[in-house]
Parts: sequence; C-alpha cells; structure tokens
Amino acid sequence: MIFRQALGADFERLHPQLRRRFGIDGATACVGRGVMDRIWRGGPHVLPFLRLGAGRHILFPDTGTDVPFTIENYSYLDGYGRETVTFVRTFEVGSGRRRRFDATMVYSAPRGRIVDFLGTHQHLAVDLTLRVDVAGGLHIRSGDPRLTEGPLRCRVPSAMSGTAELHEWYDEEAGRFRIRVQVVNRRFGPIFGYHGSFTAQYVDTASSPVPAAIRPLRENPHL
Repeated sequence: MIFRQALGADFERLHPQLRRRFGIDGATACVGRGVMDRIWRGGPHVLPFLRLGAGRHILFPDTGTDVPFTIENYSYLDGYGRETVTFVRTFEVGSGRRRRFDATMVYSAPRGRIVDFLGTHQHLAVDLTLRVDVAGGLHIRSGDPRLTEGPLRCRVPSAMSGTAELHEWYDEEAGRFRIRVQVVNRRFGPIFGYHGSFTAQYVDTASSPVPAAIRPLRENPHL
C-alpha cells in the first residue's frame, strides 16, 4: 500500500472512504465514474505544451463542462517487482472523443515518498508530497519533473514545467468523492485543471485482472 507507506501514521487520519480508496492492494482495484464540472486550460501560449503532452496521455488542450469521467486505480507488481498503482483518467470530451491522463505511482524508500511516472512511456517522473487536512481530505503536490528519454536523463527546470496540486475529499452529504486539480507554471501561470465528483466501485482483481490498456507501454527503472 504505497499511500500508507508515504503517509505513515497520517494515513489513519484520512476519511474512511479515502482510506479504502487509497489503500487498495493487489487483490482489489478501485474504478471511479462521474462528471468533471469543468476542464480548463491557460491561454494560447500553453497550447503547444498541452498538444505535445496529449500524444503520450499527459494533459491535453480540450476544455469543457459536465464532462463524463472515469478513473481506474489498479495495484500490481511491475516488471521491476515494484508495487505500482495506476491513475488512468479518461475524459469524454466530445461525441466519440476521449482524452486520457495516465500516471503510474510507486513508492521509493530512498526518497521516502511516492514517485509518479507520467504518460504512456514513463519518460517523466515527479516526486509527490502528500498531506492530510483536518477534514480527512488528501492533498498532493508534485515536484520538478525528471526526464528519461533514451540515454538522456535530466531534471526539467521548474521554469519549463508545471507544479500539479490535487485535492481529493469525500462529500458525506452527496455520497461522492470530490476532486480538484490544477497545474501551474511559476512564470506563465495556470496551465490546466479540472474539478468535479465521482462514485467508486471496488473490483476483485482475481476475477478481473489489470487490463492491458491500463499499463504503460514502457516501464522506467529510474526512480
């Protein structure tokens, strides 16, 4: 349970529904379905960045309201024996049109935190900082990305990347998870974001194993 490892004793401070959702293991998956009230992006200057990312399921340039949304969280051991949790988000942005935002997360003991691999080829990796608020909601903030592309391995300067901030919490009255995500560049300002809500179903992975389409096309050994 990588979130339990990363949060330590604070994991028990999460709302019980978030503890269940972020406590999945190799026997159970969590599939959420709902609606994003709004998907937005920054000005025209961010379009090239978003279009480039869309090719590998990292952000995208589309916007909209009341967008059907699915998030698939499966836990499995990757090819390097690491416990991995998928965060595959699918947005139905138009008639017959879908966009995906893929991530796979592993816990790094040397770093003492979760490493988030972005996209279909895991060529971008970011360290995640987690905290639990007084209401039991989870906040996640990303660090500077590290690029691995062929023989090239380097840190992406923060001026050329974005910091992602996620807040997820459980709405008792509505019986739904709520989520808010924004990506901001310290120089150019807001890049991309969305907010909305969803419900979750838990899947026995003994009878429904990890779909091949959920796994990345390439696994990155470099934490």
